[in-house]
Amino acid sequence: MSTLVTGGTGLVGSSISQGVKLSSGDGDLRDWNQTLELFDYHKPKKVIHCAGKVGGLGGNMNYKGEFYYDNIMMNTNVIEASRQVGVERLVCFLSTCVFPDDVEFPLTEKKVHLGEPHFSNYPYAYAKRMADVQIRAYREQYGIEYVTVIPTNIYGPHDNFNIETGHVLPSLIHKCYLADKNNTDFVIWGTGKPLREFIFSKDIAKLSEWALDNYTEDEPIIFSTSDAVPIKDVVDLIVEYMNFKGNVVWDKDKPDGQYRKPSSIEKLKSYLPDYEFTSVEDGLKETVEWFYENYEVLRK
Repeated sequence: MSTLVTGGTGLVGSSISQGVKLSSGDGDLRDWNQTLELFDYHKPKKVIHCAGKVGGLGGNMNYKGEFYYDNIMMNTNVIEASRQVGVERLVCFLSTCVFPDDVEFPLTEKKVHLGEPHFSNYPYAYAKRMADVQIRAYREQYGIEYVTVIPTNIYGPHDNFNIETGHVLPSLIHKCYLADKNNTDFVIWGTGKPLREFIFSKDIAKLSEWALDNYTEDEPIIFSTSDAVPIKDVVDLIVEYMNFKGNVVWDKDKPDGQYRKPSSIEKLKSYLPDYEFTSVEDGLKETVEWFYENYEVLRK
């Protein structure tokens, strides 16, 4: 049974072990005609939809219109094209950004639509939420077993290391590299106190492949380690792994974003009670090594 992976050369897609992997060079998923043409050509029976416009706090706050438009168009087109060509199983990625800002912790799959998302990334969050709404509607009308998954903060090789638009870890790695190269301070937004649940891209790839064959609920499933790590702790690891000897400066005039977003992995544990996640120490070390080896060609 053929599998198609959108975003196949990106952070998660590059670690998925099966299927035809699409990149942005194969076609623009924001364009309906190009999307349908791609799906007609490959005629997949399974799809893992990883493609999206993603970024960290800076990207989400500075490019709100782009983040909303690009994501809602990609998701809408991929889901509808999948339906039209007869895709039987689809896994679509959401994000922990979909959860309401004012919500009782821990985050669970039932709380996605209970309120407004955080102001810092609400366009991205709403675009991702609509993928869940579209899939729920398609399940009810067409009886198809498409599902959504909610990973926490993914990091790893093949990430976007752009300082302005990348996620927190790749942005910090690149910032540290440039500070070392240019003999300047390593300046970081905020206080370092916020907590995040980081999960290695290779773990997410394995879990998404598992979900493609085994998860059938109409409710999303959270993919997380449930271990919350302060930003300051990962900065300390980056400084250690990159052998940075300069000054680390916390710019407390810049926003922290949400302080904490603890999630429940009870549902995931009910399916995979013995799954062993990659530690942030091991995953970050591998990411830094990949960054150095691929600096000239990586996204930055």
